[in-house]
Amino acid sequence: MSKITEAQEILKELGLPTAQQNELSALTLLSLCSIKEDMKWSGATRSSQRITKEIMAFVNENYKADAPYAPNTRETFRRHVLHQFIQAEIVNYNPDDPTLPVNSPNAHYAITPEALKVIKSYGSTSWKKRVKEFTDNIEILRDKYAKERQMHRIPLTIEGNEYYLSPGTHNEVQVAVVEEFAPRFAPGGKLLYIGDTENKDLYVNSVALATLNLPITEHSKLPDIVISDDNKGWLFLIEVVTSHGPVSAKRVVELEEFTKDCPYGIVYVTAFPNAKEFKKYVDDIAWETEVWLSDTPDHMIHFNGDRFIGPR
Repeated sequence: MSKITEAQEILKELGLPTAQQNELSALTLLSLCSIKEDMKWSGATRSSQRITKEIMAFVNENYKADAPYAPNTRETFRRHVLHQFIQAEIVNYNPDDPTLPVNSPNAHYAITPEALKVIKSYGSTSWKKRVKEFTDNIEILRDKYAKERQMHRIPLTIEGNEYYLSPGTHNEVQVAVVEEFAPRFAPGGKLLYIGDTENKDLYVNSVALATLNLPITEHSKLPDIVISDDNKGWLFLIEVVTSHGPVSAKRVVELEEFTKDCPYGIVYVTAFPNAKEFKKYVDDIAWETEVWLSDTPDHMIHFNGDRFIGPR
């Protein structure tokens, strides 16, 4: 049999769904194990690989030289193969740095040590035994990896309840906004919404948002964080910037449309982790909005206008 066919058989025995027993999945497995056509499975190795730089490059060089996968197929590998490999516990996500955010360009994947042990036995007398051991212990593995992932999440307490955000600088700044910015510049304020890179609706106070006539729909224009100050009648719309998206003039227009029926005055804030990141976007920030840096939490930067913080 060809190595692709053998890889498909391995995936089937490891319990992958039919959709992940196709050629693309087989090629991904071959890359993650660094197995070329003339190699034995006992020579499989474990290495961290990015989708484009390592996985697709290996596949195109060793198996698809005549009809290589184009760069725009990267998402197909991620969404239709690697995502399911992670769920099946045969692949670790970001094993070298579990704190990487979901959309990091350095995201990488590696065969789990447990799956590698099984794969290396393919074609040997211990193959069936190894497969059974792996599948019998799959729930134990899922618990193990879930605990490892949870260790790196960022905790945030909201209304007495604990929430966990996925790792990354963006969410670190989001937590700082709630824990450092709000007590200083919106004392007594109420958190109405905060999203997460993995879960856009991590926390939503739907009742309060509806009371303020703020529509919550699948295509809403909600910023990263919404905080209300009911005493002053102010609504803080906060964008957290670590890679894109300050409160620009264009964004202000979008948010004005989103809040057109809201009775509260709107305060626009862009939060950055530090001055270095702020300087990258200073030309894009709209006038009469606020800027806050999480590494200097006691200070605020106001972009022009006849007063400091407050509605436009």
